[in-house]
Amino acid sequence: MSVQEYLDKHVLSRKIEDAVNAAVRAKTPDPVLFISNHMRKAVPSVITKIKGRQILDSRGIPTVEVDLFTNKGSFRASVPSGHVTGMYEAVELRDGDKGMYLGNSVTRAVKNINEKISEALIGMDPTLQSQIDQAMIDLDKTEKKGELGANAMLAVSIAACKAGAAEKEVPLYKHISDLSSKTNPTLPVPAFTVISGGKHAGNNLAIKEIMILPIGASTFEEALQMGSETYHHLKAVIKEKYGEQGCNVGEDGGFSPNLSSVQEGLNLVKEAISRTGYSEKIKMAIDVAATTFCIGTKYDLDYKFQNKSGQNFKSGDDMIKMYEELCAAYPIVSIEDPFDREDWEHVKRFSDLGLCQVVGDDLLMSNHKRIERAIHESSCTALLLKVNQIGTVTEALEVVKLAKDAHWGVVVSHRSGETEDSFIADLSIGLAMGQIKTGAPCRGERLAKYNQLLRIEEELGDQAVYAGEDWRAT
Repeated sequence: MSVQEYLDKHVLSRKIEDAVNAAVRAKTPDPVLFISNHMRKAVPSVITKIKGRQILDSRGIPTVEVDLFTNKGSFRASVPSGHVTGMYEAVELRDGDKGMYLGNSVTRAVKNINEKISEALIGMDPTLQSQIDQAMIDLDKTEKKGELGANAMLAVSIAACKAGAAEKEVPLYKHISDLSSKTNPTLPVPAFTVISGGKHAGNNLAIKEIMILPIGASTFEEALQMGSETYHHLKAVIKEKYGEQGCNVGEDGGFSPNLSSVQEGLNLVKEAISRTGYSEKIKMAIDVAATTFCIGTKYDLDYKFQNKSGQNFKSGDDMIKMYEELCAAYPIVSIEDPFDREDWEHVKRFSDLGLCQVVGDDLLMSNHKRIERAIHESSCTALLLKVNQIGTVTEALEVVKLAKDAHWGVVVSHRSGETEDSFIADLSIGLAMGQIKTGAPCRGERLAKYNQLLRIEEELGDQAVYAGEDWRAT
């Protein structure tokens, strides 16, 4: 396209004249700057360039980062990665060359961004999120995004979402609210990881993590303070009982003392909460990740003990009884993945008891079809949303709507391999999810999300609403 053709297409001569007249009327002391800003607003923004690269996540494992450019600026996004990719989630494309990062490099995904995706999206309006995402889905042509890679597609999708917000000159969370037709942006209750186990820590604790939820806080800022203070009191409690070694942390910042049972860990957390004086305001939650230690139809809570593994199997009925006892003994309001991802029978039976929120993570994999099945069978009462399991922002909005329409809770979640990208903080507010799970109140890649929530609450001022006691009803 020639310069004259570009000028004619965008009616720039008229727009330049309008900008000059506006500068005269405004009597601006800097007419060049005024005209420049006026023209930036007058010319519709389009995607002009997309650049992907390989970076490292919080575990030192490669992941994908994207810089997306429009005539309004550049917008960066990076995607996280989990420990285990499930058979029902979108494909995370890795090279598989054992000579490069032990097979974990993502240069194929990066190449797809820089060549195929870039070519398809240049010239598109960044505010049209669903069209951008659909263009990538059409380009990929596979059910699980195995051609381009969900990691490649999501990085571009998030970067485009940020560019769309900038084009509209609104905060990212507001743009997300608009995309989903939400009108009540809400600060979520954080589920802080305080004790780590399972595959996230080198201790003997079978379950993945113990969390605290400051439901009784009046603001997110107060919730963060409660979480931080409890975390540091817990460190003191652990140090007293296990010594300095017990204060080592897992991948997402939770302490990892060598516990013999989940009850031992819950007692430590209960003591820490009592020392803060927040006992009436903080509740507990556990992520069991039971698929990790399910063998056939039995559950081995001692699978990490070399001398005990295989000696104390529990049936699904035994596990239900254990959860009933835990909910009676501790202020537990949420249990994630209490059974194996294919144990639909027992998760439904436990959900039917109504003892607490039952969250589906491995059970659902943020997969539309599995969520529909769980809703139809009343198998759980909340969705754990991991955006990288889906692959685009638009599809994430769709599954959240599906869960909310079923009157489920929704918990937006980080991954074990995180980056400094804080997108899920804005996502949680824009979709009024009410709950966010993004690790301990320590480690930079986790705090990036919590600190972004603080900034947004400050920006909202008197309009800020913290989910609090309505954490599941937003």
